[in-house]
Amino acid sequence: MASIVATLLTFVIQLIISTLIIYVVTKLMGETEGIITAVLAALIGTVIYSAAYYVLGAGWIAAIIGGIVWLLALQYLYKIGWLKSLAIAVIVWIVAVIVGFFLPTLTGPL
Repeated sequence: MASIVATLLTFVIQLIISTLIIYVVTKLMGETEGIITAVLAALIGTVIYSAAYYVLGAGWIAAIIGGIVWLLALQYLYKIGWLKSLAIAVIVWIVAVIVGFFLPTLTGPL
């Protein structure tokens, strides 16, 4: 039971962080959609990557296919073209890597 709660808590925290990153990046790129669109983008991205890794296994092929499908989702949600969705995705990825590098160290060792 504790592992289910921990997994759900981790998912919710990661969803919040992803949503905030997507929201800020899309605002900086001039998009006008609200936080709900960012939540949808984060949820859809999670589902897409999870499905790709489940079907194809961990690796570059799953990451590339998941990335392309997520670009399509960004295009649909934000009504933008390939180039802008790619720019948003790359910036989101870079910021997420930076946040992921620093965030675990903020609370100290557990």
